Amino acid sequence: MDANKGKGEQGMQNPGGQMDRPVSFHFLESMLPKVVKRRVHALKRLQVQCANIEAKFYEEVHELERKYAALYQPLFEKRRDIVTGTVEPTDEECEWHSDREEEEELAEEVKEKAAIEDAKKEEATPEEDPKGIPEFWLTIFKSVDMLSDMLQEHDEPILKHLKDIQVKFSEPGQPMSFTLEFHFEPNGYFNNAVLTKVYKMKSEPDASDPFSFEGPEIIDCEGCQIDWHKGKDVTVKTIKKKQKHKGRGTVRTVTKQVPNDSFFNFFNPVKASPDGEMDEDSEFTLATDFEIGHFFRERIVPRAVLYFTGEALEDDESFEEEELEEGDEEEQDEDGDDDDDEGDFDPKKEQPQPAECKQQ
Repeated sequence: MDANKGKGEQGMQNPGGQMDRPVSFHFLESMLPKVVKRRVHALKRLQVQCANIEAKFYEEVHELERKYAALYQPLFEKRRDIVTGTVEPTDEECEWHSDREEEEELAEEVKEKAAIEDAKKEEATPEEDPKGIPEFWLTIFKSVDMLSDMLQEHDEPILKHLKDIQVKFSEPGQPMSFTLEFHFEPNGYFNNAVLTKVYKMKSEPDASDPFSFEGPEIIDCEGCQIDWHKGKDVTVKTIKKKQKHKGRGTVRTVTKQVPNDSFFNFFNPVKASPDGEMDEDSEFTLATDFEIGHFFRERIVPRAVLYFTGEALEDDESFEEEELEEGDEEEQDEDGDDDDDEGDFDPKKEQPQPAECKQQ
């Protein structure tokens, strides 16, 4: 199952596999004098012990994360109440001083003109007072590429009823895991008040390859059964096919249900194979699922309002752009080396320097 593992806790690692090793490392070790090789083996045993200690460290990190989740919870509950309109925040709670210079430098007369225009609009149109923050979570889904790729048009009316997304951590003494809870208001699509997705994790070095350990990793996930109302299941579609009787030549029309693309397939994930043998498509699907679960846990749920306003998206895009620029420059450098061989290199020209990678 190595190809399906997704890292957790300290950041999502590449779910596609373990670190690449130099092809010649066995050769290099074989070239060492026997007495030196013996000492290297001792160092490897020490390294395995270090990996085991590191695994315990991450287990304690998980417990600490669970403890602080309880401190965040009242704030997330207040967020839910404001989003759903259950609670109206006070004037003091709504105060927010923007640090955008263009807003701070806005001329007073422009402000007054805007106020007059707003007053005219209010007189001309009936006053609207939407409840809470309409389509809060749906807006996030549509804004984030990783989620919008899963979203279908027929999913959107359902996600308008999504009230909250919560992360729950496993209890002390239980196997390491976290659960995503999607809380829905009563709706005409299914009876469930909460849809869940459990991500199972482990924090221990692989006995067959202990040096690949880089922290806790997601090893499997479980969805839940959705109790759809009749005719409302968007994860399947009904198609009609004509069948011709071989003997009599008569034709009949039959209907059958086939799988349909939908975000709600998220709650019916591909299962990890116990023996680790999976086809390439299943491995990719499972690895992507792990990545999405981790993204919900680490980014979407803790910083939901910033994804709603787009501020978090700007941060993510800036990081990706700088990373891409650095890669482009490395490729240009390689091309430059080729030019070098052709004798076109001018040592007087200043060479481009790699851009700094923005830290998250």
